[in-house]
Amino acid sequence: MDKWDKRFMEMAFIVADWSSCINRQVGAIITRDKRILTTGYNGASSGVMSCKDRGECLRKKLGIPSGTRHEICYAVHAEQNAIIQAAKLGVSVEGATLYCTHQPCVICAKMIINAGIKKVIFKEGYPDEFSMQLFDEAGLEILKYE
Repeated sequence: MDKWDKRFMEMAFIVADWSSCINRQVGAIITRDKRILTTGYNGASSGVMSCKDRGECLRKKLGIPSGTRHEICYAVHAEQNAIIQAAKLGVSVEGATLYCTHQPCVICAKMIINAGIKKVIFKEGYPDEFSMQLFDEAGLEILKYE
């Protein structure tokens, strides 16, 4: 890891602070050629009240274990939001690197792979081994930031 990896990972943690999730604050940065292309954090879709606004986490209320049933949540994942932002702005992420505070889930992994992102660097683990299997099979470079 070099100074750029350190800078971009620090930025991912800054972006994570913007999260509207009660349970886990996640930030993502998509970069290419030492330039930030887009950022994303986990939070409710535009126009939808977040768990912070509601005062409770839907997943905790329903007893849904971490790493499962991703669809039952008001939040869009940080990686998804970074890819969505790129699409809205017309920014290609082909060949880019994604820095994320946490290991991507399987749904995010599928999106990352199909978006053409070639490298993922993450800090914290996440209980989803299938995502790592997909990254490996698709030939992405995956690094755990130390």
